[in-house]
Amino acid sequence: MSYHDAEQPVCSGSEGAIDLVIEPRERDLGGFTVRRVLPSKDRKMVGPFIFFDQMGPAEFPPGEGIQVRPHPHIGLATITYLFEGEMMHRDSLGYVQPIQPGAVNLMTAGRGIVHSERAGEDLDRLSRAHGIQSWIALPDHEEEREPGFVHYPAEELPRFEVDGVSVTIIMGDAYGRVSPVQRYSPTLYMECAIPKGSALELPSGVAELAAYVVSGEIAIGTCTFGSGVMAVARPGEAIRVEGRADSQVMVIGGDPVGHREIWWNLVSSSKERIEQAKRDWKEDRFDKIPGETERIPLPD
Repeated sequence: MSYHDAEQPVCSGSEGAIDLVIEPRERDLGGFTVRRVLPSKDRKMVGPFIFFDQMGPAEFPPGEGIQVRPHPHIGLATITYLFEGEMMHRDSLGYVQPIQPGAVNLMTAGRGIVHSERAGEDLDRLSRAHGIQSWIALPDHEEEREPGFVHYPAEELPRFEVDGVSVTIIMGDAYGRVSPVQRYSPTLYMECAIPKGSALELPSGVAELAAYVVSGEIAIGTCTFGSGVMAVARPGEAIRVEGRADSQVMVIGGDPVGHREIWWNLVSSSKERIEQAKRDWKEDRFDKIPGETERIPLPD
């Protein structure tokens, strides 16, 4: 069985390790395509992950690039991870940080933060952008924590091989290695480069687990999955991912944090808290980003 860009419950009997296959919704942002996987209509979260976007790959001529104006967040932490290109992060705490391939920007919104994401120092030349933007919902006791920002250079992340597969642990621990990236609840986030013919046993004991194919083609049991597809595992199932072609795969998961509301860029366990944040943004009560004069208006 082969699944390319399909969203439906799949794999029964001997193929029962997979519970759901999620097809991303593609959005064209003017020469820049985003594939949104989470939240989907059939699955809002995997572990604490409530948002998962593949940005690009895209190519920009000199003078152009990503320009995401200031916007607010509450109740979550954002994880920016690039494969290609450079982005400049600015936030209302005063942090200004370029992010390059293999590094991690972890921005914790908590009670509220505002940030922008714009092209980096490669704006003056032909540039490319490709990466993953994900959000994790904060557990109940952390939702209103003080906002924060930490940059982790690429060399600080564990990178190693398991059975011929190159593994990078972005967040959490696996195969005896631990990422330094802060986590607020049990969370696993990895990048895996799986050569054709190689296979990787994913860590056991993860409450919820999914694999997203950035490029290539993989097999789990007798099911194959192409690029742009997220395969969500049945709880408690052992997952072995085989490369049917040279493949780049992101693995996400962890413990669920409970029901969450999500509206625009706002996440909370409380609808009332979302409504308050909407009013605060509309009435310009969030902190400002030093040097930024623009902002994305509250959607209708």
